[in-house]
Amino acid sequence: MTSVFQRALGAEFDRLHPRLRRRFGVDGRTDLGCVGTGVMDRVWRGAAFTAPFLRLGTLRHVLFPETGTGVPFTIENYAYTDSYRRPTLTFVRTFEVAAHRRRRFDATMVWSPRRGVLVDYLGTHQHLAVDLHLGVDAAGALTIRSGAQRFRGGLPCPPALSGEAHLREWYDDRTGRFHIEVRVTNRRFGPLFGYTGSFTVDYVPPDGAPVPAALRPLRENPRD
Repeated sequence: MTSVFQRALGAEFDRLHPRLRRRFGVDGRTDLGCVGTGVMDRVWRGAAFTAPFLRLGTLRHVLFPETGTGVPFTIENYAYTDSYRRPTLTFVRTFEVAAHRRRRFDATMVWSPRRGVLVDYLGTHQHLAVDLHLGVDAAGALTIRSGAQRFRGGLPCPPALSGEAHLREWYDDRTGRFHIEVRVTNRRFGPLFGYTGSFTVDYVPPDGAPVPAALRPLRENPRD
């Protein structure tokens, strides 16, 4: 098997930092999963008028309105084949935004041969599909830029409702930690949401155990 990131990056995959190659090479065969734990130095949101929109996202584990510094963070990546026989990788991010309060940001990434891109299905019910454009910069970091967005059923998402995401993830040899920076903006309303921080990872061996059910979407979108 080949990981969804290897499929999406092609020859560029070999330019990633070696630690990133293993992390994004999770394919269910060499490693079943990769679990990162760390701290987000900063979690932020845009102006006050963005809060109701972000609060609505909490119903389906997509974005949230809370902000903070020193926020404990977990990211769980597991590889599996979904019910439509598509190679899939979970991206379940959990933020401990306050005492006894956690927020999740769920996504499943699926390689689409038809579209020739990695498709990011957001939320517990995969209501929104986002094409992802991947790259590797001169430092061996992974970069991701969001592209076309579609609601369930293939209806294009209007620009006024779309968030443009930019992500950079890299590995720092000095600290032995992965670092991540995410920024989501809207062409009309400006900055919406983002976070920056660092984490370490542990790998889950392919021992035949199933992917935890809590990390899989409640409903899968058949379109890619």
